[in-house]
Amino acid sequence: MSFAIAISPHGHSQKSTSSVMRWTLVALIPGIVAQYYIFGWGVLFQLLLTVGTALLSEAAILRLRGFAVMPSLRDSSAILTAALLAVAIPPLLPWWMPVVATAFAIIIAKQLYGGLGQNPFNPAMVGYVLLLVSFPVPMTTWLAPQTISAQHLSLQDTAAVIFHGTTPGGLNSYQLKTLVDGTTMATPLDHLKTESKRGYSIDVLIKSPDFSAISHDGWRLINLSFLAGGILLFILRLIPWQTPVAMLGTLAAASALGHYLAPAQFAMPEIELLSGASMLGAFFIVTDPVTSSTTTYGRLIFGALVGLLVFIIRHFGGYPDGVAFAVLLCNILVPLIDKYSQSRVYGH
Repeated sequence: MSFAIAISPHGHSQKSTSSVMRWTLVALIPGIVAQYYIFGWGVLFQLLLTVGTALLSEAAILRLRGFAVMPSLRDSSAILTAALLAVAIPPLLPWWMPVVATAFAIIIAKQLYGGLGQNPFNPAMVGYVLLLVSFPVPMTTWLAPQTISAQHLSLQDTAAVIFHGTTPGGLNSYQLKTLVDGTTMATPLDHLKTESKRGYSIDVLIKSPDFSAISHDGWRLINLSFLAGGILLFILRLIPWQTPVAMLGTLAAASALGHYLAPAQFAMPEIELLSGASMLGAFFIVTDPVTSSTTTYGRLIFGALVGLLVFIIRHFGGYPDGVAFAVLLCNILVPLIDKYSQSRVYGH
């Protein structure tokens, strides 16, 4: 038998950065299709706005820094950041908001730190949080599912709302939340959080036939679609299993304990896992190889911390979904986690 000797590094995945980014974009397709099915043309408009802005911003800042533009654009990292931001924001957000958020994510959160591989924070989540803390009302105004909406938006209507603020008939994005029975649409987490503050019991709200029909069914489909994309990434061995499993496991355990102790205050795990950005965050955000932990035990710690913070922010914070805040807070801790989770050096 021959023994091949080579210089370090000794682990070769045979996968380039561009191929990893492109396969991740492919894995996003089921979630994008599900969002388009639920919310309509606005999803595609936001995707076009963010991708176009990301490419222009990346090209401009690279030119200013004196770097070659095309090699960096070909790695598809800017497109992936844009796509993640697009699927996280409401589909009828005014056009200038995704443009500002994407430019901020690329220029400030990514290139200001040195470009791909140097950024300490997830750029897509930085752009998302910028919008959320600056414009909380439009960022929490989601459309009703097309099947139960009182208004069915055409391609022209959608473009008019995004670029001019109202449809040709004069309806704004808030009015378009109206359902066929005259009530207004809310995301599952927003609905539960708002109604519980008004004194309603969560276990009673969940059992209401309107909850699944109006709020939960669409978001369950979206989260299951992102889960399917995450499974594809697992099969291709593009993401480690520790981080998403730790995040979802911790979120499920915390919600199960909370629901067991106080069912009137905490939703069951199924609601927590299949609502909001749970699956998108677990498989496409916390697995970012640049901003998450790089050690085996560190990934478990990082994912568990994100899951715990998501639960805390959702139930005790001011926002219905806490994935973005949880990820950014844990990004700060990554150097500390990596330092204390490294394997012992052989011989010591």
